Amino acid sequence: MVVKEIIKDMLPSMWPLIVFVSVVAISLRIAFLKGTKRFVLHRELMALVFIIYILCLYYVVTGQDINYGGVNLIPFKEMFRYEFGSYKFMKNIIGNILLFVPYGFFSSYYLNNKKISTNVVTCFMATLCIESIQYYIGRVFDIDDIILNVFGGFCGCLLYVALTAIKSKLPGFMKSDWFLNLLFILIL
Repeated sequence: MVVKEIIKDMLPSMWPLIVFVSVVAISLRIAFLKGTKRFVLHRELMALVFIIYILCLYYVVTGQDINYGGVNLIPFKEMFRYEFGSYKFMKNIIGNILLFVPYGFFSSYYLNNKKISTNVVTCFMATLCIESIQYYIGRVFDIDDIILNVFGGFCGCLLYVALTAIKSKLPGFMKSDWFLNLLFILIL
């Protein structure tokens, strides 16, 4: 429900950028792959989804709720400000966790790393950078957001590790590129 509301808010202003960047990225990849590299649809679609995710992440962390800044360095202060289960609780707590699940997954995927500590550090660095930028553009630097984002990134890393473990147990034909291409298309 929270994710659906965020997408409804973002889509009207983001779709032109998403379409433009998608066309540019696809064109560049086709030109790069022409002749020398092997085209694997699920890998190319994964890269495109990652680019779109980063654009949406940028929009969410820089384009909303601009006020006059501030700093919260007291852990869990903002987390418990809202009534459990309320819309603001869901948007703040669940939203911040879900916002970084894809980041944890993609960092694990592109680093090809099942070592969770490395991926948690990358999530921490990214969210620390985001919170610092938010402070300088007139939003709040919030330690609770860092905690929740890193937890979301951790969950994304666990998702990658789990899916990799499941994939290793699958029969050979289910690991093939044609099957993964089909599966990725069906998921999208």
